[in-house]
Amino acid sequence: MNMPSILKGESLTRLMQGAAGGAVIAMILGFGWGGWQLGSTAEKMAAQRANTAVVAALAPICVDKFQHGADAPAELVALKKTESWRQDSFVKKGGWATFPGSEPNGDVAEACAKILSGEK
Repeated sequence: MNMPSILKGESLTRLMQGAAGGAVIAMILGFGWGGWQLGSTAEKMAAQRANTAVVAALAPICVDKFQHGADAPAELVALKKTESWRQDSFVKKGGWATFPGSEPNGDVAEACAKILSGEK
């Protein structure tokens, strides 16, 4: 059986070069502008969205725990006197960002402190 001329000699070389070049261009376009992602990137994005959802759900609970504490008005004054970059530590130490079965959540404490201090 005779092979077509495109699959012989110089033509075969050009065909393989074209296929390789086309594959590279398809990958560049797909990952650059087509929205393709690696699995690890998708997992990171999913983890970030899950953490954002957890913070959004737990921060109001933290605020409620703070406001229903025994000495809430005095604690609020103390929180507002604390430097803004240390307010999350204040909330963590107070135990308002600690939920049953878990360690204090720093992101929840930060969101809680921002809500309590009137920041956005």
